[in-house]
Amino acid sequence: MITLEWTNEGVRMVDQRLLPVEELYPVFATYEDVAEAIRVMVVRGAPAIGVAAAMGIALGVRDSRATDLGALEQDFDTICQVIGATRPTAVNLFWAIERMKNRFAELRRAGVSAGEIREALVAEAQAMHTEDIEINRQMGRNGADLIPDGATVLTHCNAGALATAGYGTALGVIRAAVEQGKKIEVFADETRPFLQGARLTAWELMKDNIPVTLITDNMAGHFMKKGRITCAIVGADRIAGNGDTANKIGTYMVASLAARHNLPFYVAAPISTLDLSLASGEQIPIEDRTPDEVTHIGGKRIAPEGVRVANPAFDVTPNELVTAIITERGVARPNYTQSLRALVTKAQTS
Repeated sequence: MITLEWTNEGVRMVDQRLLPVEELYPVFATYEDVAEAIRVMVVRGAPAIGVAAAMGIALGVRDSRATDLGALEQDFDTICQVIGATRPTAVNLFWAIERMKNRFAELRRAGVSAGEIREALVAEAQAMHTEDIEINRQMGRNGADLIPDGATVLTHCNAGALATAGYGTALGVIRAAVEQGKKIEVFADETRPFLQGARLTAWELMKDNIPVTLITDNMAGHFMKKGRITCAIVGADRIAGNGDTANKIGTYMVASLAARHNLPFYVAAPISTLDLSLASGEQIPIEDRTPDEVTHIGGKRIAPEGVRVANPAFDVTPNELVTAIITERGVARPNYTQSLRALVTKAQTS
């Protein structure tokens, strides 16, 4: 399946708001269109948001009307600001922007032409797309050994190919275990209010012929108590330096239930999702989304008109509930302050 790709006409993305009923691949022809697609969750999932951001920046710079380097740099700064204002929690967004900024600055210092900068930024965004898929495959290989043959794995939200450039983080680990010949089943939380588990995870796994059972979010504890769950694995949108993990709202509940039932709770995320500048998850900004996501399903109102609504998009799971964090550079275990920093150092020196 194609999550997103670069084309000469713009950034082509599957509209995840419409899945699984409709599988449409609109092209977003301007950087403003890409920014809006990120904001309204046409594309979602931290790694996919990062790649989409890079492609949006490359698109904006390519189509800028600036005729000199100074004007192009001004346009570039504006484009980065617009892209950066879309989703505050997913750190991959800001990682991608920073990578594009570093590349622009490097080219500027080298004294290359505006045309060469345009071409180089397009190439950088395309490279990030390719790299992300290989990162996910390596992450899957690193995590597959943690999933025993015959396991039933609980997952929350969607951390599959649709949340990345391809293959997936949490679902990538599951896919890699299946590729090793293991018989794996998945229980997918529906993940209210946006229903990423019901609409996206179930759809992905069915396409791959991986057995999946869809459950509502409030059934997880029941099936753990019944002995139906072997372990839980989720993705992440930002991981603080101490291992506290921000992921889709409801993840903290799953982690707490897993701890109550002595089940492993794994997080799968690339090194780019680590934010070692934050000492703990208390510093992670949490995005609040619009009330209609809670009061409506499929455009139909399910709650009383005028009711007060809280709709945080993410929660933070404390590090003591996380059994291990799976990355493309290896598997981190407590003490996360030390083990995560060691993996980042490994990534920087390799």
